Amino acid sequence: MATTALKGTPVQTSGELPTVGSKAPAFELVGEGLSPLTSADLPGRVVLNIFPSVDTGVCAQSVRTFNEKAAGLENTTVVNVSQDLPFAHARFCAVEGIDAVKAGSAFRSSFGEDYGVTLQDGPMAGLLARAVVVLDENGEVVHAQLVDDISTEPDYDAAINALG
Repeated sequence: MATTALKGTPVQTSGELPTVGSKAPAFELVGEGLSPLTSADLPGRVVLNIFPSVDTGVCAQSVRTFNEKAAGLENTTVVNVSQDLPFAHARFCAVEGIDAVKAGSAFRSSFGEDYGVTLQDGPMAGLLARAVVVLDENGEVVHAQLVDDISTEPDYDAAINALG
């Protein structure tokens, strides 16, 4: 288990993020229209922007920021991952005019356990911790950050710089 925090109060996760240099676990999320979105469907580099819910301020800001910073990079797909239903992701992106990133719901997958990010305790237990995992073209982890406190944003520049 790893530890993050929610406004300073420690919260345990279900495991550890994949380590830099390791092969990332394959995943299947629920994408638009309730269709599968799998790691095999994502050629090139992948930025996994993982968070509790798109309906919170910091999570929403991370989606906006990655849409701006990483979405224009060649051979790179940004996937926003949470337990939110695909309908919530679609609503948020439509309202915000966000169209350069993909949304993936982990509501019926083992993603949270496989990536070690399911919150085990605290008021958000069962949701995903705030984390960023960046994969190269071969699915190898080149950056992994479990944010120290869920109420703060991830290190966007470190994630983008890891793309080389």
